[in-house]
Amino acid sequence: MNVDELVRDALREQAAELTAPGPGFADRVLAARRRRRVRGLATVAAATAAVVAVAVGVPLLDTGKEDVRPASVLDGRGVSAHPDQSPPRDLIAAGRSVLAAYYRAEAVARSADEGVLTRTYWLLDPETGTYGKDDRWSFVAVAPGARTAAVLERKLPARRIGILDLATGRVDRWITTDRGVGGLAYSHDGGRLVATTYGEHPDLLERTEGSSGAVAWLPPFDGDSSRSGFYVLDVADGRGDWSPVAARPDINGRQDFAFSRDGRLVYSQVIGGKDGLQQFHDLAGNTVPAPANERHLRSDVSARLSPDGKLAALGLTAEAKDTSWSSIRDPRTGEEVTRVRGAQLLAWVDDRRLIAWERAPGSKEYRPRLVLVTIGSEKAVPLSGVREPGEAFETVEWEPVFAERRS
Repeated sequence: MNVDELVRDALREQAAELTAPGPGFADRVLAARRRRRVRGLATVAAATAAVVAVAVGVPLLDTGKEDVRPASVLDGRGVSAHPDQSPPRDLIAAGRSVLAAYYRAEAVARSADEGVLTRTYWLLDPETGTYGKDDRWSFVAVAPGARTAAVLERKLPARRIGILDLATGRVDRWITTDRGVGGLAYSHDGGRLVATTYGEHPDLLERTEGSSGAVAWLPPFDGDSSRSGFYVLDVADGRGDWSPVAARPDINGRQDFAFSRDGRLVYSQVIGGKDGLQQFHDLAGNTVPAPANERHLRSDVSARLSPDGKLAALGLTAEAKDTSWSSIRDPRTGEEVTRVRGAQLLAWVDDRRLIAWERAPGSKEYRPRLVLVTIGSEKAVPLSGVREPGEAFETVEWEPVFAERRS
């Protein structure tokens, strides 16, 4: 769970209305932190209390056996699990999805009243199947295939993008830009990058003090973002164009763009949006409706469409109190077809299985672990150890970055 999600959880009403925080703001935020994030997502609220059967039209799978066996690092087969490791030291993967990196984040003060959320990455070595710290980068996007990554240097916004060989740890080449870049995402086929541009650091924090003297470092909540637009760049030759995107009041701080499934559009998160907290743009930067197969998705559920495009991973429902199950829907109609274990759906393993965060059994606090879940099954196969809450509200203990394995 990242800081943006935690903050939205504590201040959903304020953010949705885009009003300034009222008296006692820091006290309320720190009180929410002491409750240890009792919900698994901020804008993805909790699932319905009843565990329901699989709906007609989605066949039940064999729930009795789960094949957990050694897997080659990038061959796209098998399950590699380390339920005793948190954060992981050795390969975590299942089917088409591999944990290609993870990061920790903490607030770093730049002045008495201003700071930035600073990430430190651990990257997968595709030769050894182990994760190693690489503190050169402020932002990492791993390409499909998990052999290369696009990286930004420490100072954000950055004026060049590195293409990093994950096996050697060397930057093969640099792509220079005229505008500062703060976020990166690959297209589904891996051939292009969308690079989000910002006028200032996208992860700015403000020092907030409550009436009791409690202090928290938090993102601004006044709809303020320096986001200016995006580049669409060809990975092979680095060429591409920049498109401006007008400022809008329903985004805060970092709101990076990502490609639609077919790569014809980009989207980003908005606050309180009627179309699943997401807004789409064409590649010229114009606001456009969501494509038919992504209209009912949510920008804060990273799994999105199944590989065959027939199912949509959604989140927990706003009214529910059981954070053990998430909704799977028809991507074109938005109708729920079934539910699956997991408080937060992160990546599809194949057309019927996903990797999710799940609350550790018997825990009253939100102490999640990575699990492999299957549509039609109540079984969850642990993939990682339990992630403990950060020591401070503005700390991210570790956040996974998944990529597709390709032979």
